[in-house]
Amino acid sequence: MIEVLWPWVFVLLPLPIIMAVLPRVNSRQISTIRFPLFNRLTAEQQAKSGAHNLLKISAWLMWLALLTAAARPQWIGEAVALPVEGRDLMLAIDLSGSMEQQDMQLNGRPVDRLTALKKVAGDFIQRRQGDRLGLILFGERAYLQAPFTFDIQTVNRLLQEAAIGLAGKSTAIGDAIGLAVKKMRTMDSGNRVLILLTDGANTAGVITPLKAAQLAKAEDVKIYTIGFGAKEMIVNSFFGGQRRINPSSDLDEATMTRIAELTGGQYFRATNTRELEAIYDRLNELEPLTEEDRFYRPTRALYYWPLAIFAGLLLLTLWMQRRWL
Repeated sequence: MIEVLWPWVFVLLPLPIIMAVLPRVNSRQISTIRFPLFNRLTAEQQAKSGAHNLLKISAWLMWLALLTAAARPQWIGEAVALPVEGRDLMLAIDLSGSMEQQDMQLNGRPVDRLTALKKVAGDFIQRRQGDRLGLILFGERAYLQAPFTFDIQTVNRLLQEAAIGLAGKSTAIGDAIGLAVKKMRTMDSGNRVLILLTDGANTAGVITPLKAAQLAKAEDVKIYTIGFGAKEMIVNSFFGGQRRINPSSDLDEATMTRIAELTGGQYFRATNTRELEAIYDRLNELEPLTEEDRFYRPTRALYYWPLAIFAGLLLLTLWMQRRWL
């Protein structure tokens, strides 16, 4: 069906008549409706009443077409059910400098943590058909990269375009949680979930992670935290030998565990891409369907049709003026 968003615009329809009958400054009244196209009409030309009436009708139709376009008509289609699984998931991804550590394997070759994350999290996003997703990228500061949307392709593209250090080299875990809570606060959904992945500890920001977790708990936001990074890595020593190091020594697992416990979530530890994939699969089971189906009506703007009619009438009126008057 056709719906008009601003029907009140049509109260302006009699405006030309009102302008015609309003008293002028010298108390004389306008005896006719004034249209710019008639300004050059002489008394002799106006005597041609037939052409003059056609021009007046055309001018009124142009005025009506302009008002119709301004009223924003649109076509409303039939209600379409969205395949919603009832999840509103916000992903918070760490882009700090430590994510460039090359302690991951992807297709048999060493890669940095962010590259591995993009592959696993990208696959997870692609399977979220029907869920609403949001994306926060954080480093020294936290940024909302994608607000909640059903457009999972855009969310995935924004994740794939992320670069290490884009948000700063430090890690503001508390700010990332606080930003997620702020964006979820006004949502009607009762299933607010934040999935936060980091490979370090909170070293920046204006709010501590535990304080932010308390705010999340107050807003019924459940947080699942993921600690990412290998536990052991062999590196070449200065004297030509090899030694084993822990590349995840900075990971604050105690705080990540506490954040999850405070909000009713769970902490996961991923030391390789296989474990990270298993964690994302596990998250599918932890957050089941809880909401009813959602519906939307497809809409299509129609304002350009009355504008096209106006343009056609204008050209026709100009042609009639030149031809007959």
